[in-house]
Amino acid sequence: MAAPAACTRFSDNYDLKEELGKGAFSVVRRCVQKSTGLEFAAKIINTKKLSARDFQKLEREARICRKLQHPNIVRLHDSIQEENFHYLVFDLVTGGELFEDIVAREFYSEADASHCIQQILESVNHCHTNGVVHRDLKPENLLLASKAKGAAVKLADFGLAIEVQGEQHAWFGFAGTPGYLSPEVLKKEPYGKPVDIWACGVILYILLVGYPPFWDEDQHRLYAQIKAGAYDYPSPEWDTVTPEAKNLINQMLTVNPSKRITASEALKHPWICQRERVASVAHRQETVDCLKKFNARRKLKGAILTTMLATRNFSSKYDVQGRSIITKKGDGSQVKESTDSSTTLEDDDIKEDKSKGVVDRSSTVIAKDPEARKQEVIKMTEQLLEAINVGDYEAYTKICDPHLTAFEPEALGNLVEGMDFHKFYFDNVVGKNCKAVNTTILNPTVHLLGDDAACIAHVRLTQYMDKQGAAHSSQCEETRIWHKRDNKWQNVHFHRSSNSPPFTFAPSAHK
Repeated sequence: MAAPAACTRFSDNYDLKEELGKGAFSVVRRCVQKSTGLEFAAKIINTKKLSARDFQKLEREARICRKLQHPNIVRLHDSIQEENFHYLVFDLVTGGELFEDIVAREFYSEADASHCIQQILESVNHCHTNGVVHRDLKPENLLLASKAKGAAVKLADFGLAIEVQGEQHAWFGFAGTPGYLSPEVLKKEPYGKPVDIWACGVILYILLVGYPPFWDEDQHRLYAQIKAGAYDYPSPEWDTVTPEAKNLINQMLTVNPSKRITASEALKHPWICQRERVASVAHRQETVDCLKKFNARRKLKGAILTTMLATRNFSSKYDVQGRSIITKKGDGSQVKESTDSSTTLEDDDIKEDKSKGVVDRSSTVIAKDPEARKQEVIKMTEQLLEAINVGDYEAYTKICDPHLTAFEPEALGNLVEGMDFHKFYFDNVVGKNCKAVNTTILNPTVHLLGDDAACIAHVRLTQYMDKQGAAHSSQCEETRIWHKRDNKWQNVHFHRSSNSPPFTFAPSAHK
């Protein structure tokens, strides 16, 4: 598609309609093209709020989407840059998730699974032919064009996609969703197109039995399984799956990426191209039942973490059951948000010594000991509270995200965003009415939300001496959400109870 003319404004060509979804820096709205009356989904990004690095990622995503035009890929139709906003105009896909559609079908067989994975492989093959690696293939990113029977599967969300030269393998950073990560990424080895095929193998396994090949509540044990390629075909559910289907999975889930089947080769596999002769057509009710539970777990995890974030979505590095948020309209239409949400991982802040061709991974410690990471979060919380105690606003701003959100008594039930609300108290109250302040964190409980995010809940006990020399103490309950960006922890949201005295007596209770 030709780039739009420089003078073109979004409103010249499109009418905006209702909101379909919302993220930290963007909103998705239905829009109608004035000249044709066709409906699209417009992703509107507030570029004023983006860091230079996030803006580069946005440009990369748009550049990649522009060159991918395939019936099994959600297509970017237009990209318009204005002074403070960037508009990406995509297909409006209304069929929902592929996995949700499968469980609603009256009949589902191995041959149906073959047809599904064929369409996914077609989209992946198109990406690879055009030098693009998706890096985040998973159920959330597999949509259906419409509610019609036999609607095309569409691959969505290229927020993590990268461009590669030929069969290039290099360290492009740690990115993906835990259960779908390839062994080479987990080992922090050079990687390329084969990472997408590994994810296709995981997806195909789920399509056939309704549960994943690698599973453990403990992420480190999960990663150990993946790195070892430790999966099997348990009875009785796999007894009814044809050997050809298992053979294709085996070739996709080959630990050595150089020996892993390619997308074009997989499309020529008998189980795919000779489906009518090879794949079983028996109904797989047990698969449908298991897939319902699998879908429910995915949605529950996403809902829990979204609630914990208290309307604050992490930006492009970390997302809930993956990078994509799926927002349902009343009519069942769904739109994918590509930059907000929370179990997709991305850490591409990698230092590379190009002269030696050696990657320095010292700043990307993926499998850090959980207890050590919990202690890091407690330590950062203590540093933040100390900055409040001494009235050091500069130190406070370094620890907090610029768009920090908060529920606290002084806001009278409102969610406040940004630093201005807090700066008022630093300028006028904090540290002004006390001779000495000491804060103790009691009973801290840290929940690790993957490798780059955490939630801490604790009781905050504050002791202080007023100007008359009298000793006082107060306590409140706090919950803080921390996010690790550029290898530094930042507080992105907190919620404080109203059990603390007014600022005039205990200013250190603020924040």
